[in-house]
Amino acid sequence: MPLDKKTVKQLALLIAGGITLYALFQHFPAVVGAFWFLWHLFFPFILGACFAFVLNVPMRSIEKGLFSKAPPRVKRFGRGISLVLALLMIIAILVLMVLLIAPEVGRSIDTLISGLPGFGRRVAAWASSLAERFPEAGDLIAELRFDWQSLVTSALNTVKDMGETVFNSTVNAAGSLVSGVVNFVVALVFSIYILLQKEKLMRQGKMLLYALLPEKRVEPLLDVLRLSDRTFSRFLSGQCVEALILGGMFFVSMTILRFPYAVMIGALVAFTALIPLVGAFIGCFVGAFLILIVDPMRALWFVVLFLVLQQIEGNLIYPHVVGNSVGLPSIWVLVAVTIGGNLMGIAGMLIFIPLCSVGYVLLRGWCYNRLKKRKIPPARWKA
Repeated sequence: MPLDKKTVKQLALLIAGGITLYALFQHFPAVVGAFWFLWHLFFPFILGACFAFVLNVPMRSIEKGLFSKAPPRVKRFGRGISLVLALLMIIAILVLMVLLIAPEVGRSIDTLISGLPGFGRRVAAWASSLAERFPEAGDLIAELRFDWQSLVTSALNTVKDMGETVFNSTVNAAGSLVSGVVNFVVALVFSIYILLQKEKLMRQGKMLLYALLPEKRVEPLLDVLRLSDRTFSRFLSGQCVEALILGGMFFVSMTILRFPYAVMIGALVAFTALIPLVGAFIGCFVGAFLILIVDPMRALWFVVLFLVLQQIEGNLIYPHVVGNSVGLPSIWVLVAVTIGGNLMGIAGMLIFIPLCSVGYVLLRGWCYNRLKKRKIPPARWKA
């Protein structure tokens, strides 16, 4: 059978792909090492691109709201002003969070250090009263009683043993800190350059795609990139709205029930809730610790309150707010968070929701087109 030019080209590509895949598997450790080398080499710029994407969401809203109808003489300065305002807004939020949280945590630590013996006596008295009220739990509560003197002595010995290890690792920690600061500064500067020249960079990217790929392949790829941009932007907005809702729920409920640190814990929960589904547990841990110093029984009720609000937020608010913002049904939001968390931790939770949303939209469109081509009526597949 004669082979035409197109068939020969496809066979050559198939053989070359097979050889490349075989070589990659044969030298897998070297491939992984090369990947991590390139990752560390380009990490500041990857981080800068992530910064630019996050900053672009508020910057685009500010620029559209303030400068969309401005005269051309003023409009040319709109990008820079909007970028500065977006940076100042994020810095102001971070400073506000520190001002709300840090003083309370510092005072609580001072109270804990100065009142540790009294705190131990309160816990012991609380456990004794609970044992008297519930005699059947006496054995369990007896196991919860601590010898505070032995506990403090053991802690001091542990700290002493850790001293040498901490001292030896100080130089490495300092080097890592300096490297992290340098990477952060480079990433921030790179993100500013991206945002100030994003139209030019987009134009250059399109030129490169049209130069490398067939024209019929470029437009579908650009449609996927536009869909990804919209989805990730809506996800960031939905995540912020959900965090504010959860923080407000904690503040209102703690104020009504007269829990201490209502403002601080509400702000902390709102900040940590930016991590999908599990971030609020960090706020719960800190809040329970602070309340435990004041009143152990209230700390227990705070944990109960947290579990109730977390169930409401995780099963009702989060899937609907974030799921609607990215066009992903509630059940698949939970699946995306679970898989992303298992694969990549916190970063996977943040990435997999919009990523799964893009895949969901593309798969749904492909299914509709296939059903239309096969002339299968909706009555056959609709429930």
